[in-house]
Amino acid sequence: MTEKTIGIIGGGQLGRMLAMAAARLNFRIIILEPQAGCPAAQVASEQIIAAYDDAAALAELARRCDVVTYEFENVPVLAVEKLAEDIAIYPPPKALEMAQDRLTEKRFINGCGIPTARFHSVDSQADLEAALADFGGQGVLKTRRLGYDGKGQRVYRSSADSPEGSYAALGSVPLILESFVSFEREISIIAARGIDGTIACYDPAENVHRNGILHTSTLPASISDQTATAAHAAAEKILTALGYVGVIGIEFFALANGDLIANEMAPRVHNSGHWTEAACVISQFEQHIRAVAGLPLGNPQRHSDCVMTNLVGDDILALPQWLRLDDALVHLYGKSEARPGRKMGHVTQLVR
Repeated sequence: MTEKTIGIIGGGQLGRMLAMAAARLNFRIIILEPQAGCPAAQVASEQIIAAYDDAAALAELARRCDVVTYEFENVPVLAVEKLAEDIAIYPPPKALEMAQDRLTEKRFINGCGIPTARFHSVDSQADLEAALADFGGQGVLKTRRLGYDGKGQRVYRSSADSPEGSYAALGSVPLILESFVSFEREISIIAARGIDGTIACYDPAENVHRNGILHTSTLPASISDQTATAAHAAAEKILTALGYVGVIGIEFFALANGDLIANEMAPRVHNSGHWTEAACVISQFEQHIRAVAGLPLGNPQRHSDCVMTNLVGDDILALPQWLRLDDALVHLYGKSEARPGRKMGHVTQLVR
């Protein structure tokens, strides 16, 4: 097979795992990332040290690669659109644009015929107060852009939670207020679409969050076959509407009656899909590389039940205990300093 080069914008742990999967298929990887010695660069062929929107660096990336992808959704859209004039970039810039703005994302998902929580656009303190009044004083206020892992959010559980000053406290930037959803569990689905339009979906995972960060993903999820089928159908609608190429992660709230409410989507490999490297022959990382490189998609079937646990901050201190477990795959991210809220690695335990 002729050696080709894939560019990855972003140098975190997702880029690292993509680079590792790509190497197994004989691809070279060039990382574009401003931080020298980032996790992805430790296992990649080369790193271009520059800002994500550096015009000269992007031109070099296009010149030296056969295709470009990205490992996180906060890459500047304008930079990606400009890059797409010179080289194929997957997932398409449209997917990045949809995922970067929670209001745009919600409207797009609804346009695909998939329900979400109720929501209001909030562009002032007066907007916030009116939106809260409509939702009975309850809801989750979020920045429309750049929030992740619980950052950039404020929760109102009753009318006793005063919204005074909240708009300014979150930076006086465009916000969205989402209504509460009464749900039984949170699930997510990892799906991929190839250049030829082929779609492959992994089994939905059941997720538990701790302090706003994913703690565990369990397979199988405690949902009916009908709910799993609905998750697959929703993923297919979204992938097709976007003309998507690559892996996507979509989070849902599963209701007591089995219905699904879409929460958000991530146009990249996803934390809740890390279990696939231990419980499937083809991981989400290899699936993404196959998709963007124009190779046939692999079989997403799960061969084992499992539980994936994130190692966040000081959780890494328990590493010796994890390493003693049978049927446990430990994956560390090459980060030297453990800080509160920082993802240091994960462990996937197979359930026999």
